[in-house]
Amino acid sequence: MLRAFSKIITTAPSLFILPLFALTLFAPLVSAQTPDRPNFILVMADDLGYGDIGVYGSTLIKTPNLDRMAAEGIRLDSFYSSANVCTAARGGLLTGRYPIRLDLVNDVARPTNAVHISAAEITLAEALREVGYHTALFGKWHLGSRLEWSPLRHGFDEFFGVLHSNDMTPLELYRGDQVIEDPVNQTTLTERYTAEAVRFIEENRDDPFFLYLPHSFPHVPLFVSDRFDGRSDAGLYGDVVETIDWSMGVILKKVKELGLDDKTLIIFTSDNGPWFEGSPGPFRDRKGSAWEGGLRVPFIARWPSMIPAGVVSSEPAMNIDVFPTLLQLAGGALPNDREIDGKNILPLLTESATTPHAALYLFDNDRIAGVRSGKWKLVVETRYRTSVPSFDHPASYYAPFGLLFDLELDPSETYSYTREYPIVVARMRELLLRGQRQLHSTVLQQMWNRPR
Repeated sequence: MLRAFSKIITTAPSLFILPLFALTLFAPLVSAQTPDRPNFILVMADDLGYGDIGVYGSTLIKTPNLDRMAAEGIRLDSFYSSANVCTAARGGLLTGRYPIRLDLVNDVARPTNAVHISAAEITLAEALREVGYHTALFGKWHLGSRLEWSPLRHGFDEFFGVLHSNDMTPLELYRGDQVIEDPVNQTTLTERYTAEAVRFIEENRDDPFFLYLPHSFPHVPLFVSDRFDGRSDAGLYGDVVETIDWSMGVILKKVKELGLDDKTLIIFTSDNGPWFEGSPGPFRDRKGSAWEGGLRVPFIARWPSMIPAGVVSSEPAMNIDVFPTLLQLAGGALPNDREIDGKNILPLLTESATTPHAALYLFDNDRIAGVRSGKWKLVVETRYRTSVPSFDHPASYYAPFGLLFDLELDPSETYSYTREYPIVVARMRELLLRGQRQLHSTVLQQMWNRPR
């Protein structure tokens, strides 16, 4: 029924007057066979490209552990980050909300600014801790560069890592609230994050845990230890990525050794597209853009008792979906005092269901630059004709029609079908207007008020 209903939604414009929450009425309930309070391991690379992993097309970078993880689980081919830069993307991941709701859109957290996630937001770690989970973050936080905004203030029982990106100074390594290394020896960061992860898994083998491992790499500058130096056919960048793959192998091995395979959901993804190096795969542009190359990222999930092996899905999903999916698996309730934009994608992962999203909104800073619905993507902000922002005519900030791409036929967003499919364009623009109303009703006014 869900598949049929979703097909109707994506083909009948008149049905879009239905509220989005109506879709959730058709979402299957968690199976009675779901392990009681499963463990969660969420691994996220920093600036890793879609095409930097073997199963996503890499030929120069070898990633046997991630490839095996995909063979034993599911790979999503149309998975998006909620932002094209670090801080906003992490906010969306950990709260299930579009970053614009968090006021995390125009800058990233730096030691020199006050950008941070608000104490009023509920992170996944906080929500899971409320239902009895042990929580830990080993890696890069980047949601506030001061101790008062550290992971320990946002639901994590343990923190070992850095508060921001590795190109910012001072770069200090923390254990809890204590600086233990300044400056950080970045050559061994990935190995040290991995050692902490293994220790945490061993210590919490008998209790439900949430392990969040946001790697510092392959964000630049690139560093690698001696034992991985020069191993890859893709230069230093490849060495760094292959170190992350090694780390994934160590974690998978430990989970299996401890007999936790069937009760542990392991997820691997990236915060956004690649920057100076790295491959966006077949997609257009890179980090910092709202084209596919800036926002479409790898997503691999493994859970032998629940996720069938070797599944590949092209259904659209986003990192905001991680929050509601994991929380509902843990038996927790979604917050009812705020809008959660993410959806429970467990049926997509376990039953090859269709996406629960009528639309996904793709942002460039505080602006909706594109809308993804089914196989279609409408791009409304680009350096092209009337899509170029105009201060004299703010209404032309959104092009009269936009550029319509069929991502099944043309994943590189090369040829627009605006002329050929006016009905689809009209439907997509209705979704755009809905997103503007729900997420940022004052975007045009803000555009007008900016300095000329």
